Amino acid sequence: MTSSAALAVVLCLASAMAYAGAAVLQERVAHQPIGALVRAPLWWVAIGLNGAGAALHVVALRYGALSLVQPFGVLTLVLAVPFGAVVVRRAVTRVEWHGMAVVVCGLGGILVFMGAAGGIGVLGAGQLVGLLLVTAVVLTTLGGWSAVPGASGLWAAGAGGVAFGVSSALTQTVAVHVGDAGLGALSRPTVALAAVAVAVLSGAGLLFTQRSYRDGLAAPLAVSALANPVAAALIGLVLLGERVAGGSVGVAIVGFSALAAGIGVGLLAQAQVARDNRPLVPVEQPCPT
Repeated sequence: MTSSAALAVVLCLASAMAYAGAAVLQERVAHQPIGALVRAPLWWVAIGLNGAGAALHVVALRYGALSLVQPFGVLTLVLAVPFGAVVVRRAVTRVEWHGMAVVVCGLGGILVFMGAAGGIGVLGAGQLVGLLLVTAVVLTTLGGWSAVPGASGLWAAGAGGVAFGVSSALTQTVAVHVGDAGLGALSRPTVALAAVAVAVLSGAGLLFTQRSYRDGLAAPLAVSALANPVAAALIGLVLLGERVAGGSVGVAIVGFSALAAGIGVGLLAQAQVARDNRPLVPVEQPCPT
């Protein structure tokens, strides 16, 4: 791994910590309507942490390929579990520890082969327009399903993950152009459109994930954490010319590692569901005398 890629990894870790803290705070106020959220100081702290995480993520994309940076989004879930446990003063369960360990191992396998995947690509004008059209269709569909009365918040979580993943791809394009030509690059139509789309998609992702946390933290965050890197990786491989090092062997290991990460995320989500469904222990009342 090059020094630039190593710096990207450090920035990604800091970004994941900020996002994890924000997710824990957002989950605590998730049942409040938007009108009440804007008056809640806790929600604005979460917004600040999200902003810090996004800024660190932008810098990381300047030093590392999209396929390297984006898998670190899974760490948001891994970090949010102990953060949330500390906030509510409970112990992390054995299933949660196992889930976190499997996620980290899977992520490590991805990093070994994605970290040497090649240069940093940017989207062309035609690619950008096509990507935005496809993203609009996907988000409209997922958002419509999530709005159905009684629908699972996991649809909103998936939409949030896709929005953030596409936003990261566009952020990399903006960051590379600005890094090479300065702020004057924002006057170019393609770069300006990408920058506006980043702001819109980031806002949409925030609202989708906020809605999804009404069903708890771990399961929606698990879906969002996986949808995010999957969307970004597809863009990186299909549109940006990124590749997996190691040929067919590398592809197989990355696929197995991704499966392991998915299993780990599933364990974390399962632990959340089990905790939410745990029956309450009735309190014994003293016998009247």
